[in-house]
Amino acid sequence: MKYGMEIAVAALIIVFAAVFLYQNAAIQASLSDGEEAWGGADGEAAGIIEASGYEPWIEPFWEPPSGEIESLLFALQAAIGAIVIGYIFGYWQGSRKTA
Repeated sequence: MKYGMEIAVAALIIVFAAVFLYQNAAIQASLSDGEEAWGGADGEAAGIIEASGYEPWIEPFWEPPSGEIESLLFALQAAIGAIVIGYIFGYWQGSRKTA
């Protein structure tokens, strides 16, 4: 079989995704309205800091108008970083082959 390993990896990814989606649906069904299953620690930390009465020293000079714009800028930053890292590794690999 020429593509045996690729088929096995694709089947493994599909099984993993199905199990994850099934578990996620079960977790979401057990929560009440307003609760998040995958909220993370950032929201809790911000709540604790705000409850302590902390006042920020400075305000941001620009705040994105929506969460979608903020996500776009984050994705753009990640893409630029990936391009820079890819260029560095490509340059390094190319210089090793010519030397």
